[in-house]
Amino acid sequence: MLKRFFGRSTRPALTGTQDAPASTPERTRIYAVGDIHGRPDLLDRLHDKILADAETCDADRRVIVYLGDYVDRGPGSYDIVETLARRPLPGFQSVHLKGNHEAMFLDFLDGRDEGDLWLRNGGDATLTSYGAAGSNGLAAQPSEIRSQLRLQIPDHHLEFFHSLPHMHKEGGYLFAHAGIRPGLSLADQDPHDLIWIRGEFLDSDDDHGFVVVHGHSPARQVLVRQNRIGIDTGAFATGVLTAVVLEGSSLWFLQTSRG
Repeated sequence: MLKRFFGRSTRPALTGTQDAPASTPERTRIYAVGDIHGRPDLLDRLHDKILADAETCDADRRVIVYLGDYVDRGPGSYDIVETLARRPLPGFQSVHLKGNHEAMFLDFLDGRDEGDLWLRNGGDATLTSYGAAGSNGLAAQPSEIRSQLRLQIPDHHLEFFHSLPHMHKEGGYLFAHAGIRPGLSLADQDPHDLIWIRGEFLDSDDDHGFVVVHGHSPARQVLVRQNRIGIDTGAFATGVLTAVVLEGSSLWFLQTSRG
């Protein structure tokens, strides 16, 4: 499915500590997690790596930023949301950003969209995960599917989806699911761009005034440029879920293995 983006395989991230293109706030270590897409098995494994890595940390703050796209495509959307909403990593400040797949989920649930785009992009797996496909499955009318989903989704999951911000800033880094519109201030950014933009942002060499850490656009390996760090390694298909670790003026990567 992701062949159109990066072919059949995903290469591992560069290993070891590297010089970072920006700096974190003083005595702060930040972990940013890429697109999970319904793979709780990978999230559990990456959380174990993050906890082990954090044992080496003497910073006053440990922050974990999830970059969105928790649901769809993989089989465990319910379990992902349950983990993020109810079982935060101990000792971390957790930030959960909105991705375009959470936006499509809410648009369907709230009746703003009939679900064609969402279902074509992995929403069917989310319905199954929530036990909301119904006896007729996706052959049912959208209104029937929507009603079933509303019955199945827990209130605390709804609260989680509706609480998600579009961006988060720490030191010289801005975290957003997809990226930003180059040339616009943060105050003027369109929320749609923050969760959907690709070409204009990915191709830009502009100095944005901060380094954008993002997912959304899967690639063969992580990409570190002077104005952005992309960490979507297509986890649901490749088995490679990536976190970038930022502390001071250094960075390194944690990843799950393929499978």
